Amino acid sequence: MRITACRLCPRRCGADRTRERGFCGGGPAPRVARAALHFWEEPCLSGERGSGAVFFSGCPLRCCYCQNHAVSAGNFGQDITPERLSEIFLALEAQGAHNVNLVSPTPHVPWIIEALGMTAGALTIPVVYNTGGYESVETLRALAGMVGVYLPDIKYQSGELSGRYSSAPDYFTHTARAVEEMVRQTGPAVFDEQGIMTRGVLIRHLAIPGCWRDSVAILRWIAENLPRDGIRVSLMRQFTPMHESARFPEINRRLTTYEYEKITDTAAELGLLGYVQLPGAAGAQYVPTFDLTGV
Repeated sequence: MRITACRLCPRRCGADRTRERGFCGGGPAPRVARAALHFWEEPCLSGERGSGAVFFSGCPLRCCYCQNHAVSAGNFGQDITPERLSEIFLALEAQGAHNVNLVSPTPHVPWIIEALGMTAGALTIPVVYNTGGYESVETLRALAGMVGVYLPDIKYQSGELSGRYSSAPDYFTHTARAVEEMVRQTGPAVFDEQGIMTRGVLIRHLAIPGCWRDSVAILRWIAENLPRDGIRVSLMRQFTPMHESARFPEINRRLTTYEYEKITDTAAELGLLGYVQLPGAAGAQYVPTFDLTGV
């Protein structure tokens, strides 16, 4: 996979990342901001021992409300080698992690593949690919057989909303194809005896203030196009105005109970299985500290 004319994500920016940063902020080496046990994922990922979260720097999206903006937009982190990345994966397993959770991995896929190759036969826990959903099918196909659980967002169906809030008017077109490829690779959801997801697709949707109708459209697309018994859906109510949310007054607030219940009621009507969140899920206290822990 070439980084001299980068085409890893749907931006296809063509940057020579050996000489310059791509649109995502990616450069000539994997950059990581934190690698540690994480207990705030869905119960089927964090379990009792935690998910082994590796927070990569940079992102193909430009979400104005991103809680991890210091890493995604600010590109905070430390460049490491693929060898060091493989050591991090194994260290997380040694700490008891239920899985290795690759957070915002897209700009770093070539080195992730290399690092996973180095752990072959040694890493025994599943790999989780935790993504904003804006993915290239070609990049995902390069990961086939390496990822146990795909954890994509489906943020928007509306191109107007995805253009306004994430600078990606073509978001849904690419994300829909990407999620279909993820389901094709993993097949139906599989859980171990502890209730930990070891294979399958868990789709996240962050409810955005004022956008519940778009959320309903997303759920209807999922129900009509994906195997309902083969996936899980996580409906997140943790939207917290952060980063550049103040530039958009219509979303510079918390989600209302009415908005969230319109979404959860639709999911129930459609027979979708998964997770909902309590009101206390919203808050900056759930944002990890990005201080190069474990790097």
